[in-house]
Amino acid sequence: MSLRETTRTHPQRQARAVRLGPRSLTALALVSAVGVAGFTWPFLAPPTSQLSAHAQDAPWLFAGLLVLLVAVVAAAISESGLGPKAVAMLGVLAATGAALRPIGAGTAGIEPMFFLMVLSGRVLGPGFGFTLGSVTMFASALLTGGVGPWLPFQMLAMGWFAMGAGLLPGPDRLRGRAELAMLAGYGFLAAFAYGTVMNMAGWPFMSALASNVAFDPHAPVAANLARFVAYCVATSLGWDLGRAVVTVVLTLTLGPAVLRALRRATRRAAFETPVTFEASRQ
Repeated sequence: MSLRETTRTHPQRQARAVRLGPRSLTALALVSAVGVAGFTWPFLAPPTSQLSAHAQDAPWLFAGLLVLLVAVVAAAISESGLGPKAVAMLGVLAATGAALRPIGAGTAGIEPMFFLMVLSGRVLGPGFGFTLGSVTMFASALLTGGVGPWLPFQMLAMGWFAMGAGLLPGPDRLRGRAELAMLAGYGFLAAFAYGTVMNMAGWPFMSALASNVAFDPHAPVAANLARFVAYCVATSLGWDLGRAVVTVVLTLTLGPAVLRALRRATRRAAFETPVTFEASRQ
């Protein structure tokens, strides 16, 4: 059997730049739980709660908590094996994603950074994907001046977006058109999910007197859910659809070349190969 046939029969296991250990998984679960609470509190807090009474203060509270928890997750992931080669790749991909984001600024749905997050998370795994998504969003906010109480929500949502691509099945065996179709389908659905999650971050702070689709702290959950759906349809459906379509188109057209480049760079980096030093011979 030739080397090529052996490789096809027994595909090489894809290396991962970040391995999620028990501490990293715990920290990631913690930040995700706080993030879910930060996004969905309007549907969880009863109308008589003090949180509803201080709705205008809530984004700053959750922003502070999310910043701290994202820092904890980043530290835990780095302790689990984010070596210098992984840091270098993280920097290159985050800089590329941050540079791609302003291309579509002001144009509905033209956001090419999302397809890069999908492909990077797919090749480098969920741990690297979460780190990359958060760092890229932070870097792009500095680049575009988009720093505010919404930034931690964007970082967390983009981290989930890229991490989800790393959790898709068949990372070591699925290749070709089937893989591209799966990544395009994930990108399409996740682009809508990202927009919906970010709507949750801003929707509760609209004045209920300004619109009949705004959050009403005195309304029951079912009524607020109907208001939220109407808000998404009225304000962001077109933008989310554009983002999803652009992600699919770029994944299908540029995906094969980008996947090959990422996998080649990952093999050459050999993230999981321990560094050894040999004594010099006299």
